[in-house]
Amino acid sequence: MLNKISDYLSDNTFRITLYEDRIHIINYHKIISLEDNYVSFYYNDKKLTITGTNLSLKKLLDNEMLIIGNISKVEVIHD
Repeated sequence: MLNKISDYLSDNTFRITLYEDRIHIINYHKIISLEDNYVSFYYNDKKLTITGTNLSLKKLLDNEMLIIGNISKVEVIHD
């Protein structure tokens, strides 16, 4: 039981949740670019880019961010 609690509290799995007008991202590594029509960041060995209009960072924590706006495309690039 203690192992399950420890795994839950120290979860390092990358997660992305898409909503109609927002994207919630957990456990990313590094933000590359933040613009009103383009956001990109690294997670694991991959680069993720989000394109759209009126994109803005609504929430930013150590390993979590919430991006809102009119999202048109999400793309994963393997580096």
